[in-house]
Amino acid sequence: MSAIRLLVLGAVRQHGRAHGYQVRNDLEYWGAHEWSHAKPGSIYHALKQMAKQGLLHAHEIAPSTAGGPPRTEYEITHGGTEEFLRLLREALTAYDQKTDVKSAAVGFMVDLPRAEVVSLLKERVRRIEEWRTAVTEHYVPEGGPEQLGHIGEIMNLWVHTADGEAEWTQGLIGRIEGGAYTFAGEGEPLVGVLADGQENPYATGERHPEDDR
Repeated sequence: MSAIRLLVLGAVRQHGRAHGYQVRNDLEYWGAHEWSHAKPGSIYHALKQMAKQGLLHAHEIAPSTAGGPPRTEYEITHGGTEEFLRLLREALTAYDQKTDVKSAAVGFMVDLPRAEVVSLLKERVRRIEEWRTAVTEHYVPEGGPEQLGHIGEIMNLWVHTADGEAEWTQGLIGRIEGGAYTFAGEGEPLVGVLADGQENPYATGERHPEDDR
């Protein structure tokens, strides 16, 4: 799964309707340019591609303040919402997602009901444990990595990673079950989007030709 697809759909959905620079600004505000491939070019490309695919609706509005062509505002469609929720559920459940996908999923998890998120995360733990069992059929952690030569360090890394992932996920489940955060249907969740014109203290300052479109 590409994290950029989940990030862009989620950012547009939170705004309701947003132009490309707002989406880019939000992703930089979240630090996504540091932990994912959410660079300006990939963000603008994703917006255009998903508009072609019917996941976003592109609205042309008044010319930009820079005097260029009309700015385009994007609005998520019904199909886009379905795709966003599908990607989100998949990212919360899969045990082998890259860090950028997992980070994006955690950022948007409150868009789902609390009970569903707990269920998805428990399924994630089950899959991690199932995968760990398959690995330890060929490698006994208690015996140490040396039993397989230096290649054993690969198995050791996998097992430790699985254990860390399971422990973190169990901790998150506990916090959610304990009442942490505001999920869908419970009231107004924390929405970390910038208002149009609001200064972004984490902006890279890097200019892109699409910024004013």
